[in-house]
Amino acid sequence: MTALLDELKRGGARVTVLAVGTWLAANADLGRRLLADGHELGNHTQHHADIKTMKPQLAYAEISACAEAVRAVAGSIGRWFRPSQTQYATPTIKSAARRAGYPTCLSYDVDPRDFTDPGPSAIVSATLAAARPGSIVSLHCGHEGTVAAIAPILTGLRARNLRPVTASDLFA
Repeated sequence: MTALLDELKRGGARVTVLAVGTWLAANADLGRRLLADGHELGNHTQHHADIKTMKPQLAYAEISACAEAVRAVAGSIGRWFRPSQTQYATPTIKSAARRAGYPTCLSYDVDPRDFTDPGPSAIVSATLAAARPGSIVSLHCGHEGTVAAIAPILTGLRARNLRPVTASDLFA
């Protein structure tokens, strides 16, 4: 994550990091750094389990536990929630998210599937082929290919007069 934050800083990019609660609790220092670097912190469930198959109470527990991990680092639960292991929030997920304090569930329209480690060039190519004004790109921390792809992605976006922004800036 440090290398990813370094690349984003070098590229002058600000993003929203939707963190898994267990990761955030174990890496609170990185959570504080991302906030200090001007990024935004949001909720991506406590354990990154398949939330669309969960019963309502378990879905709520996943969201609310991560909200507390975010609060411990950021001082608030943050504004954004994105469900784990699904692109779209179901009515059950939306209800649990609202109950936990998130009126809006984020999705994404660009998924270069970087978590499968296809290599930096595949990540860059897929991202730039799909990104449009207003796109939300799903990228993952902890993958070397993603880190290596950041600088070329930023360069490619700039060449098209696009720039990454936080979700709050996108929806302002």
